Amino acid sequence: MDLRQLKEYINKLAANLQNGDKKLLEARLESLTSAFPFNEYEYMLIFLRDRGVITFEEYEKLRDNYVKTNRYLELYGLAPRIFGQIWGEEHIKDLDSRFKKAGKSFDPKYSGQYDIWIEGVKLEIKACRAIHTKKRGSLVSKALRYDSKEPFWMNFQQLKPDHCDGFVFIGVWVDQIVYWVMTSKEAKESKYISHQHRGGIEYQIGVTDKNIADFEIYRVRVSKLADTILRKLKKK
Repeated sequence: MDLRQLKEYINKLAANLQNGDKKLLEARLESLTSAFPFNEYEYMLIFLRDRGVITFEEYEKLRDNYVKTNRYLELYGLAPRIFGQIWGEEHIKDLDSRFKKAGKSFDPKYSGQYDIWIEGVKLEIKACRAIHTKKRGSLVSKALRYDSKEPFWMNFQQLKPDHCDGFVFIGVWVDQIVYWVMTSKEAKESKYISHQHRGGIEYQIGVTDKNIADFEIYRVRVSKLADTILRKLKKK
């Protein structure tokens, strides 16, 4: 269930209101001011519960169904820097205790060139969220399910392949997280890599609804992530 389906369901419930209550709800929604986590969906459901159109048990069932199918939606509410850097790195570290925050204790020459260290392998971690590229609004309103047919674009930026052994790209949809592992060589030779700034040392790789199939060879199951990285990137 996505936001559109949720809204359709709530509107069907609202159709059961008395005429006076329908007009009252419409009037209040027109002047409603929202502030997270209080929004029009929350308001409509409370209004419907107050008027006896929906029971608390029915509300709980609806809530559970929506949460189960949108388990990563909250990540769309994070600020870009917090999501791309802080959440991405912490998420990877939480997956396996072998992942460590990069630092001079592991690499005396370290000066911020990469993000994560694992048994001598130097990794950059990049995370992006799948959003509807032809829809206006907040990130949350543009969030997509993995099986969506809508156009999306993930731009993995600030790549420095000359300063790390490889990359972990994290793709987030509302219901699924996908991991791609590329060596620095694979990234540099990708037909989708381009300079982020003219003449600069940073690059970017875009994953879209049109080319995502080409990245399937780099996709790794989360349970195999650390072992795959070590197999592909650890120097013998």
